[in-house]
Amino acid sequence: MKPRHVVKNFRQACSLTRLFPAALLFISPVAQAAPTCGESPTHEAFNVQGLKSELMVTALSCSAQDRYNAFVTKFRPKLAEEEGRLDRYFRSNYGRAASRQRDDYVTQLANVQSKGGVQAGTVFCAQRMQMFDEIDALKDGADLSHYAEGKDIAQPESFESCSGPRNTTARAQQHRRRRSAKH
Repeated sequence: MKPRHVVKNFRQACSLTRLFPAALLFISPVAQAAPTCGESPTHEAFNVQGLKSELMVTALSCSAQDRYNAFVTKFRPKLAEEEGRLDRYFRSNYGRAASRQRDDYVTQLANVQSKGGVQAGTVFCAQRMQMFDEIDALKDGADLSHYAEGKDIAQPESFESCSGPRNTTARAQQHRRRRSAKH
């Protein structure tokens, strides 16, 4: 059974980026490299998601859709596993707002990475296409995780931590409950 968020093909991935074309040029958060963290399942899931997004942006920008599709096909089990891990992370941290928070993360991730491509200009494809060659040499999902950990993948500023974003929604809900109990 595949998680519903797994990108089945390149066309699905492209539809996400078509939703926010103007936002790609006017992003306020500045992305930095993710901090060095110990190994954790959540951190690994964010790394793999970041790599997947970076490859999608590269494929869109450099007309490499077939290379992206080959990546998704080769690593489908690992990608599905990490998608499930991200789903559990967002559900446990955001409850009913999990879907919205996850969608926000995926959108911010694509925007930050697309902005990097725009800033790199004409050298972007020359710099990024080699990632597909490197990925082709990987043997399995464990190799993919180690590769993602070692890459300097941009993440949205609000999601740069070893465990992922903090849950500010739960605190706001507690505050509202306390306030309504007083009245």
